[in-house]
Amino acid sequence: QVQLVESGGRLVQAGDSLRLSCATSGGTYAMGWFRQAPEKEQEFVARISRSGANTYYADSVKGRFTISRDNAKNTVYLQMNSLKPEDTADYYCVAGTNPTGAAFTSRWAYEYWGQGTQVTVSS
Repeated sequence: QVQLVESGGRLVQAGDSLRLSCATSGGTYAMGWFRQAPEKEQEFVARISRSGANTYYADSVKGRFTISRDNAKNTVYLQMNSLKPEDTADYYCVAGTNPTGAAFTSRWAYEYWGQGTQVTVSS
């Protein structure tokens, strides 16, 4: 059974940096982050391959966010720099094998989801 536990979310000011962590158990998968802001649809943020060699970002975070992983520690990170109020959201760690062949920016590419961690960016 795969478990994902996020941590690191908190209240910060615009321009600040924050690092989210996702501790995993149950195997090594391609992993990523999604977010959902209040009254908005869920949004893909970033993805990292199983080895960590390949990453992909949403245009809205490219150049500001960095996804990485330490497979020895079974942990995935999301380093967020130059935070903006529009980054305010619940952030979800995801993992999966893409069983449906969906685009990896789609939620359907990931079978496993964490409970989320809240990030609030004040202006």
